[in-house]
Amino acid sequence: MQGISPSEDFRRPLADRRDGALFFEAKYRLRTGDVDQDMRLRLDGMARTLQDVANDNLEATDFAHTDPFWIVRRTVIDVIEPISWPGTVTAQRWCGALSTRWTNMRVRMTAEHETNLFNPTQRPAGLVETEAFWINVNQQGLPARISDGGFALLSSMNDVHRLKWKSMNPDLPSEADTHTGAPADRQHVLRSTDFDPFKHMNNAAYWAAVEDELVDHPDLTATRHRAVVEYLRPISPDTIALTVRRRREGDQLQMWLLANGVTAATATVTRLS
Repeated sequence: MQGISPSEDFRRPLADRRDGALFFEAKYRLRTGDVDQDMRLRLDGMARTLQDVANDNLEATDFAHTDPFWIVRRTVIDVIEPISWPGTVTAQRWCGALSTRWTNMRVRMTAEHETNLFNPTQRPAGLVETEAFWINVNQQGLPARISDGGFALLSSMNDVHRLKWKSMNPDLPSEADTHTGAPADRQHVLRSTDFDPFKHMNNAAYWAAVEDELVDHPDLTATRHRAVVEYLRPISPDTIALTVRRRREGDQLQMWLLANGVTAATATVTRLS
């Protein structure tokens, strides 16, 4: 079987903030529950920060009343300079592009690192660039038009007002098409703590499966890298485990998370030059 290539714009740089554009800013202390054994802020920890700043941004605007329901379709995380504990993360959030029903929300995370007895080494300031494709939905979970006031505010931050969806991750391969030296699939057992009050698997919990796989691919996170998760279908609390199909192709790790035989999410982690 021929290799499945990612989208041609997979490695495109994330758009910078337009000069003078509005943005929301908040600071968060790094917590040990979000870092790995090397003090590195994990991808699922970054995802929780992205959720926190999105909620805080929503509450700081009229969106909490006019456009209260949003779901994430994709999250892109570019680790330029690792963030590690201890330290403080500054998150700046703005709209990079939009259409009438969805947006690309950019978040830049910078970190002022500190030292302590557990991590006495001086480190460069951390830098992580992210972009999330958010869909505005109604109470039934269906895509809905962004309010006039919301659209006016978000569109003032950028010049791209006809944003279209295009998948960045490759399609599901056959069971036989795997990377060398590893079985085609593995199981990722889910816990009750992986699910949110809306009875869906929390966005950050998907990234835990990615982190589990990255243990066997330390070269990918040893330098600049891009991680992408695309959420395809919700996962309900009665799901006991995910089937993780994975494949390594050169400098990219590809993953497909299957719930009851159906692809619920895709993920890629790629080393960047």
